[in-house]
Amino acid sequence: MNIIIAGDGEVGFHLAKTLSKVKHNITVVDPHSDLLDMLQSESDLLTITGNSTSIETLKEANVSSCDLLISVLHQESINIITCMLGKKLGAKRTIARVSSIEYLDEVNKNMFKTFGIDEMVCPERIAAKEITNLLNSSTATEIFEFSHGLLSIYMTRIESDVSFVDKTVAETAKLFPQLEARVVCIVRHGQTIIPGGSDYYRKGDLVYLLANKEGLSIVKELFKKKDVFVKNVMIIGGGRIGRRTALNLENDKNVKIVEEDTVRGAQLVQELKSTMVLHGSGSDMNFLISEGLRDTDAFIATTDSTETNILSCLHAHRQGVKKTIALVENINYIDVSQDIGIETIINKKLITASYIARFTLNGDVTSSKWLSGIDAEVFEVIVKEKSPATKKMIMELKIPSGVSIGGVIRDGQAFIAKGNTRIEAGDKVVVFSLPESADNVMKLFN
Repeated sequence: MNIIIAGDGEVGFHLAKTLSKVKHNITVVDPHSDLLDMLQSESDLLTITGNSTSIETLKEANVSSCDLLISVLHQESINIITCMLGKKLGAKRTIARVSSIEYLDEVNKNMFKTFGIDEMVCPERIAAKEITNLLNSSTATEIFEFSHGLLSIYMTRIESDVSFVDKTVAETAKLFPQLEARVVCIVRHGQTIIPGGSDYYRKGDLVYLLANKEGLSIVKELFKKKDVFVKNVMIIGGGRIGRRTALNLENDKNVKIVEEDTVRGAQLVQELKSTMVLHGSGSDMNFLISEGLRDTDAFIATTDSTETNILSCLHAHRQGVKKTIALVENINYIDVSQDIGIETIINKKLITASYIARFTLNGDVTSSKWLSGIDAEVFEVIVKEKSPATKKMIMELKIPSGVSIGGVIRDGQAFIAKGNTRIEAGDKVVVFSLPESADNVMKLFN
């Protein structure tokens, strides 16, 4: 696929690097030549220095032969204009990053399609939705749902007191034969492992499981996870993510939001109905304790400073807060953050890549997510008539290395895939894949 990415920083560059691993032809347009030089030194990508709203620049990028034009600059107006021009110049499909929530209303989205913008992504809105889902889950530290929750990916950490530490996946399966869940990935010291029966579980491993609703109670028993019911929430940072999260939660939970900027704080008071808005610093622990930190069930740090978010979550954890969520914009900090005790990491680059990635796969992908801190993707794909996946049982299929078929949704029912499962046309299949294997595995379902 020929893809043009217009960006002005890390989101565009991360997306370019990620998609290039799937062997797409990537051209990056950016106004900063020094950043493009750095990108070229790290990857084999075509780069063009220029403004993406310039017709000449788009023509130089060969937009008329472009299968997908992605504009993810910080200014949504530039993204909108880029996609409008690109569509007129021949781009087959366009995606624009936006910040205004009102643009995502169905009526407005349809209007933008008439202007040539096929899809719009708002990382801040997706981040707030993920945080909301996490707080509504009593078990997992990371959760992503498929088909309205019929199947879900859960991420949790192995503690020393669980019965299967230092046992293999096969041995553990015998201990819990009734378990309707599948381990699709283990992360150990930053290394991604797609486990087979002979792989071991170790203390401190981050484990990603796919489970249906019935399997969740057994997952909790297996990992000795106690239910954490969140009622009192404290949010640090009243930017787009913090504000949207408060709006999502304030009808069901007691929410406090801490904002240091007085102007933004005044705006929050006007926009939020029942959320308590506090003026103060998220790094001032004495202030947070005086405002009820020790009685807080969930602590969410969404300031513009990754360091502040990490440190404040660590302090909150030490004060007894059960759930901590940090916005971490520097991908290099994700592994460290998880290792030192922060439950969940939110990263806008990964969120943007998750949304856009499914439009680059050669198949009918209904949803996808790049997992935090690891170079891997989980997605849901609809199986086509007479595809290779329908010819044999899963154990007999030629599944590429770096791929795990986790579960199947059929006629509104979800079940975990096993070796003797036979996939049928029209099924929705949840697949875990490393980037370099994603394109190959799609051939199974087309």
